[in-house]
Amino acid sequence: MPRSQTTLMAAREAAHPDMAVSEIAQLTASEAFQSLDSLVGAIYDGALSTPPWKEAMAMVQDRLGAEHVTLMLRPPSPESNGVMINTGETTQQATDSYATRFSSIDPFVRLEEGEVVTAEEMVGKEWLNSTVYTEYLKPLGIRHLLGADLYTKDGVECRLRITRTNDDDTFTEGDRDFVRFLLPHLKRAIQLHTKLDLLETERQLFAGTINRMLLGIISYDEQGNIIETNEEARRILSEKDGIWLAHDALRLDRVKEERELHRIIRRACSGEGQEQSPAMVDAIAVTRPSGRATLGVLVKTVPAGEYSEGKYRPAAVVYLRDPEANAAQPSHELVRRLFGLTRMEATLALLLTEGLTLDEAAEEMNVRRNTARTHLRSIFCKTGVTRQTMLVRLLLNSVIRLG
Repeated sequence: MPRSQTTLMAAREAAHPDMAVSEIAQLTASEAFQSLDSLVGAIYDGALSTPPWKEAMAMVQDRLGAEHVTLMLRPPSPESNGVMINTGETTQQATDSYATRFSSIDPFVRLEEGEVVTAEEMVGKEWLNSTVYTEYLKPLGIRHLLGADLYTKDGVECRLRITRTNDDDTFTEGDRDFVRFLLPHLKRAIQLHTKLDLLETERQLFAGTINRMLLGIISYDEQGNIIETNEEARRILSEKDGIWLAHDALRLDRVKEERELHRIIRRACSGEGQEQSPAMVDAIAVTRPSGRATLGVLVKTVPAGEYSEGKYRPAAVVYLRDPEANAAQPSHELVRRLFGLTRMEATLALLLTEGLTLDEAAEEMNVRRNTARTHLRSIFCKTGVTRQTMLVRLLLNSVIRLG
């Protein structure tokens, strides 16, 4: 039989595992492939869902008439209970019991990739006498267990386990073909999920760092619509001191400043001049009626990637900086460990970075000025600086602000 016909037949059997071969042969190609479309789509959509693949596993359960379908995205280990997506009637107690006890003695693991087998086929007759079966699965009414494992080059190991009860039939070759048909799609979706998860982890890391640096960020799409604002930007805008948000647009107290800012934002969003300057940068100072120091506002284009598509990607970003914002005080312990200071020395160093004079710091610490000077000389010796301004610059430019 030609390869195309073999593929079509496999798809028909996978879509209708309970039909006789003669009936399957009568199905059209459209009927066979359309019946799998929603399931394959759910597998790829699962990479973006929370929890991932819950819907897809429920569809597999329904197609196979299974009691449970479990996808172990991260199998349990001595260090972790792992991550498992379960369908069917399950209890947290049963899940925890497997993760904490039975997973370590489960012989039905580390299957060859692409292999779809039952526990009895892999383990042999000993399976029905194993502790996992007699003390865990049998009390739950489970008799039949079908499994397949997936491995990626990124070190991901996933286990797919499908169960049936004592009253159900054993798994057929058609059932296995159905699972084999899905495995390549599931593996690709898992690889996509791994990459997306890495990107999201990096995004959260960078977002947290930017927030600790007290840098407000507002992102715009190509149409000039605001996509997102971070925590510091929302804080600055909520004060309504010279700049605020109204009807999804930035408003400024001074009309001239507002017009200039909007002109710069429109230019950045449109990509004007990107051929000559891919990263257009412009800035404006915003006057605050309260009399506080002016806000620094910087606007920058976000150049599109070579294969970027869609109109709602970030096209421009607005950075806001409040020079009078009070950053979270760095940990004394971090300062001590980084520069080898004592508790009193770390306290003095941090007070100086806040802009206090030596006399003011001594008063804050409730020590004499000469005592503070002694601590300062010790700090100079340990950090290698010779002036107070150099010390402040050293601390402000160090990693302690990231803690």
